[in-house]
Amino acid sequence: MPTPERTSLEAIVAAARDLLETEGLPGLTMQAVAERVGVRAPSLYKRVQGRDQLVQLVAEATLVEVAERLEASTDLIDLVDRFRAFGHERPSAFQLVMTPGPGVPTARPEFGAATSGPILRHAGALAGEPEALEAARTVTAWAAGFVSMELTGGFGLGGDVDAAWRFGAERIVAAVGSGAQGRDLVS
Repeated sequence: MPTPERTSLEAIVAAARDLLETEGLPGLTMQAVAERVGVRAPSLYKRVQGRDQLVQLVAEATLVEVAERLEASTDLIDLVDRFRAFGHERPSAFQLVMTPGPGVPTARPEFGAATSGPILRHAGALAGEPEALEAARTVTAWAAGFVSMELTGGFGLGGDVDAAWRFGAERIVAAVGSGAQGRDLVS
């Protein structure tokens, strides 16, 4: 008679996501995940090939969560605010998907593409469909850079970082929305 399954892939990934936030990427080990789900480490290999696949699955689950949050956004300002909130709530997961670093396993491309839908939609509505991708990339780069700097203590000059966020978000969205007027400025 086969032994009963004591954990699921979903439970393993959930435990790994929690560990990522509490212990960081170095603390995300197969042994630590096994302890969290109440099995021995070799049992995890029935569901996950190894740590690299586990990190990939965590990145993919993170992007699914981000996509769900962004899908509920009402406009581009709301979208970047939701993006920032996610970064503050789950800083290690944010860094895993936005700035993974060399050699760190990443999500499969389809997960990133699914996450891009809401920003492409909002950016396209403002900039026009022909420039939706460029507008979305510009907004994403600004927002990801700002949040990454916040998470790593990069704003050392003092001042109100929330006010700087609002200033930047409003200016970026205005620039994206300028459409043909913006092209005239650089001609």
